Amino acid sequence: MRLPAEQRAIAVRSAPAILITASAAASAWLRLSPPLLGAARDMATADRLAYALQANLPVFLWLAGCLRVVASLRFRSDADRPGSAYAAPSARLAVPAAVLQNSLEQTVLAVGAHLVLATVLRGEEMVLLPVLVALYLVGRVFFALGYARGAAARAFGMALTGASTIAAFGIALALMGLGR
Repeated sequence: MRLPAEQRAIAVRSAPAILITASAAASAWLRLSPPLLGAARDMATADRLAYALQANLPVFLWLAGCLRVVASLRFRSDADRPGSAYAAPSARLAVPAAVLQNSLEQTVLAVGAHLVLATVLRGEEMVLLPVLVALYLVGRVFFALGYARGAAARAFGMALTGASTIAAFGIALALMGLGR
């Protein structure tokens, strides 16, 4: 099956994000020093969940920043101030609103995946979570920067965000399959 040009561009720009995610996750698992990132050998489930929530603080800060941008634009725009229930966003608000909406959706999935993963990782393996959070954030930045230029331009960021979340879910499923 031959894909249209835009879909080929999306696939080509997504592939490196998937490879980066796999490499970063494997490197974190095998090479990062757990004490360097605050992970300890004997972490109870509550400690691992607390660690995961703390590691996800930058994810929530990203989302808050997106919300702040949209709120600021709405406040300064007569056309947008009434809210999205009353009119489509102005041209100036459309991209930030779309980035906010997508970031909210991605945040729910990513944080959920990170919390599930935290319940099955062993203490020293928790180093994976800050790496997944970093991948998520880099993905969000590239997604936001490319959004106005079209699907191909935002593909790397979207794929990096998605791949890091899928990796978290996949690792959690694999570890649960191993009886953890």
